[in-house]
Amino acid sequence: MTWQDMTQEELDAAYDQTVYAPNHEQVLARLADRSAKVRDILGDPLRFRYGDRAIESLDVYPAGIDNSPILIFIHGGTWRFGVAADNAFAADMYVNAGINFVVPDFSSVEDFDGSLEALVAQLQQAVKWVFVHAAEFGGDASRIYLAGFSSGAHLAGVLLTCDWSALSLPQDIFKAALLCSGMYDLTPVAHTWRSDYVSLGPDNIPRLSPQAHPEKFSMPLTVAYGTHESPEFQRQARDFARTVETAGQDIRVLVGEGYNHFEIIETLGNPDGVIGREMLRLIRSPG
Repeated sequence: MTWQDMTQEELDAAYDQTVYAPNHEQVLARLADRSAKVRDILGDPLRFRYGDRAIESLDVYPAGIDNSPILIFIHGGTWRFGVAADNAFAADMYVNAGINFVVPDFSSVEDFDGSLEALVAQLQQAVKWVFVHAAEFGGDASRIYLAGFSSGAHLAGVLLTCDWSALSLPQDIFKAALLCSGMYDLTPVAHTWRSDYVSLGPDNIPRLSPQAHPEKFSMPLTVAYGTHESPEFQRQARDFARTVETAGQDIRVLVGEGYNHFEIIETLGNPDGVIGREMLRLIRSPG
């Protein structure tokens, strides 16, 4: 027995979305192709370095409007894979809506011997760069929003709990956030195949589990998942939302009926899609 009466095989499958999405390769190829088409439409993004490592760069698709809001999107990929260039599929919708779309590149966790803390530190520097340099691409540093998907939703969730004053940034740096199909309690994750490449234990699991810090989510927050994702990912979203709501915070749960893990994020770039419509609502909401 490993977690909630699951066998090891069952638990490993519960944290492997490819088991529940046989079309995952097709969808990922579609997202990469869509990202290339976006660059044909918008042109190549502005590329900026936010750190010393070559990978520590980010793509900015500017809205072309002074003092316009900024959406930072943290991509997924089991904390190991994915690049900004293949995660631009939603950029044109936001640019056309007058919103700057930013996608950071960051290292594989395997480059840091399994340290998720190192990835969080990289992304903190990326966010700091966006805040400090927002005016250089027409962005409004007082209107930064955050979205994350899968392992990127986990990382985004951790970013929402960070002490930003340690980086001389406002604690309310994010005005709202959307977390799609993420993991918010790493306790069960430590018992899965992911522990082969991620270093998790009692010393860092609480720090790296957004669910352990519900009081930190003072911004409007939406948590989304698809009904064809693994039952364990669905449970993670529901339990996280319940914990945050119990702490008195502003959280909304969005369920994508009929979507698997890889399909639901495609809707981020559709103004009528499950995720896209909600992200636009969060950015356009007053206050």
